[in-house]
Amino acid sequence: MPTEKMIRIVSRGQNGELRTRDYPHSDAVLRMHTQIGVDDCSTDLSLRGMPVFRGLIGPMPEGKGVVRYETPEVFESLTKEWGAPTPGRRRRRARS
Repeated sequence: MPTEKMIRIVSRGQNGELRTRDYPHSDAVLRMHTQIGVDDCSTDLSLRGMPVFRGLIGPMPEGKGVVRYETPEVFESLTKEWGAPTPGRRRRRARS
């Protein structure tokens, strides 16, 4: 890994809330997830060389020095929320 970054894993808890866990080193994550490769095509050059884990979507940048991974369910739900159109503001017409 090029420079050691904080690894953040986002998953869902049993009651549906988002759970975030931070790990200072990839060693702790490697005890829970199998590394299946390294990122070699990210447009964010700081992510190149970061591990790719089975069962997680990522790596994704999240602030300075933090790399984010998400479970597939979290990735899908947050992507749907992000892509959903926001309700437009209603304009009131001036009375003539």
